[in-house]
Amino acid sequence: MRILVIGRGGREHAIIWALKKSEKVKHIFCAPGNAGIGQLAENVPIGEMEFDKLVQFAQDNAVNLVVVGPDDPLAAGAVDAFEAAKLPVYGPRKNAAEIEGSKIFMKNLLKKYNIPTAKYETFTDYASARDYLAEQPLPIVIKADGLAAGKGVTVCFTREEAEQALRETMVDKSFGAAGDKVVIEEFLAGQEMSILAFVDGETVRAMPAAQDHKPAFDGDKGPNTGGMGTYSPLPHVDPAIIADAVENIVKPTARAMVAEGRPFRGVLFGGLMITADGPKTIEFNARFGDPETQVVLPRLKTDLVDIFLASLNGRLNEIDIGWSDEAAVCVILASGGYPGSYPKGLPIRGLDQAGDALVFHAGTAEKDGEIVTAGGRVLGIVGLGEGIAEARAKAYEAAERITFEGKQNRSDIAAKALV
Repeated sequence: MRILVIGRGGREHAIIWALKKSEKVKHIFCAPGNAGIGQLAENVPIGEMEFDKLVQFAQDNAVNLVVVGPDDPLAAGAVDAFEAAKLPVYGPRKNAAEIEGSKIFMKNLLKKYNIPTAKYETFTDYASARDYLAEQPLPIVIKADGLAAGKGVTVCFTREEAEQALRETMVDKSFGAAGDKVVIEEFLAGQEMSILAFVDGETVRAMPAAQDHKPAFDGDKGPNTGGMGTYSPLPHVDPAIIADAVENIVKPTARAMVAEGRPFRGVLFGGLMITADGPKTIEFNARFGDPETQVVLPRLKTDLVDIFLASLNGRLNEIDIGWSDEAAVCVILASGGYPGSYPKGLPIRGLDQAGDALVFHAGTAEKDGEIVTAGGRVLGIVGLGEGIAEARAKAYEAAERITFEGKQNRSDIAAKALV
């Protein structure tokens, strides 16, 4: 098979790494890719949103399967464009990807079908949102409606923080048009949990649970990022809670999308909070999570190509999907200043010193024969082991050997699982 993967981050690197293990795969293209991806696949200089060029490339190069990685092209209709050209493509259509593209759509869907989530109100007018906000108890959560690269959510603990977050989102347009509408939501206390699932209509095949670390700094302090690290499985979480989330949140959501005439095919990613009242939905994403993918796919024993093809052929319910008992821990190495402004083009040293840890490139490029930084999240370092402690030790040992100017990373990834 000849496969085209669309994207340029750590998620796409992990997907390609998994696809390369299949004996069915002859050649992989990635558009546009990054320096690490270029070691496994042929990078193609076409942007994720250039649908006409991507379709033409797939046709010209006899591509048998297209896999769309990121949220923006999915929300804009990349899958629809490939389907219109009669090209096999894995991912949800535009009308199904709206479950991530609009938080208001997602919240209203959950409310309509009685799927557990936080109480909320939605606003298109700043003055009305400000007046409502003034009457709400703290803490409170403010979310830009649209896509904001994982950064459009602010948890506010003071009135000043809440007023500033609302103003920056709706008036100053910190997240662009994504902040034209907002969701103001009750704060849910508890531990977060990520459940990714292969979905085809009402067929849901959940992957092992993972836990992301969104805040930039140790102790869950600082601004939200796209994710500073993750781990799987969750030995400190009762398996009954995970099963509850799959049965009462993920599966009903898939059924709801079918009922709405928006059947979902692809990876549905539930961002959940384990509250005193059980799991509740924080968000849904319409694709593999990043960096959750980097710890989930290394545990996959089944050929990923077989899963994709089974879904495209309406046979996802027939395939057996196996998972390793190994633990995986991913530590993100980020540029100094992230998630704010940061430099690019800094040489990365020690990539050949990672030992048996996996190194997934997120924001890298090749310049004058060496690999340099090219994004906020630069690398995902993944350790595998018999338990979280062993996997964590391997990840941090490898992370220490890799350096670039200004490198920052959290030192407490997966620490919650060791208590």
